[in-house]
Amino acid sequence: MTTSEPARSYPGRRAPGAETLAELDEALIDCRACPRLVEWREETARTKRRAYADWDYWGRPVPGFGPPDASVAIVGLAPAAHGGNRTGRMFTGDRAGDFLYSALYDLGLANRRTATHRGDGLELRGVRITSPVHCAPPANRPTPGERDTCRPWLARELRLLRPTVRSAVVLGAFGWQAVMPALEAAGWSVPRPRPVFGHGARNVLRAADGGAPLTLFGCYHVSQQNTFTGRLTPAMLREVLSAAAEVAGLPVSGPDPDPS
Repeated sequence: MTTSEPARSYPGRRAPGAETLAELDEALIDCRACPRLVEWREETARTKRRAYADWDYWGRPVPGFGPPDASVAIVGLAPAAHGGNRTGRMFTGDRAGDFLYSALYDLGLANRRTATHRGDGLELRGVRITSPVHCAPPANRPTPGERDTCRPWLARELRLLRPTVRSAVVLGAFGWQAVMPALEAAGWSVPRPRPVFGHGARNVLRAADGGAPLTLFGCYHVSQQNTFTGRLTPAMLREVLSAAAEVAGLPVSGPDPDPS
């Protein structure tokens, strides 16, 4: 970001120009468009949690994770202050991530069950994970304005995935609401009234240009509030992920031996 460029304009100016996901990710990690989020992510990185006192926190926007030719997209909410904001990778370093990656591993869509840091060897197979807000928000609650400011990153990411992506799993109601205008901007037609979120919800969105449709799945978020109470069980998550993989033509199998 140049010193003369207003911070608020940065996502809208830079995201559409990215020709690859690597270019998009490189531009995204320099974003400082939302003052409250910048202050929180950097303050958290300075003060740290006692358990991670020896960590050099990432403290920047967290890019999407997964191959550029993914067939399934998973859309969350935002990085956790001491998870993705610490490690620099989506759903990495917290229990929510372990819950998600364990399910992907059980289906053969990840090569290991846990995610601890960016160099841990974790690989996803045909799956890319992203979020509508790329900076850790206070109390895990982005404002509507922050969501909207961050939208060009998600819209461009989905547009770049269009040649291969065939299904998307959206974790939670916030992500479901946030992804609808991004999907429209990326080239899919969202019906009116918009589809209603629910666990197990399934909607097929046609491409506005006649290209391949996208099947959208709803799933409760993998937050500890949901997983600890049993609102979302491993079997429930695997069921949604398996259905999304089937639609996308990804083979689902038993897991490989976990190197962790």
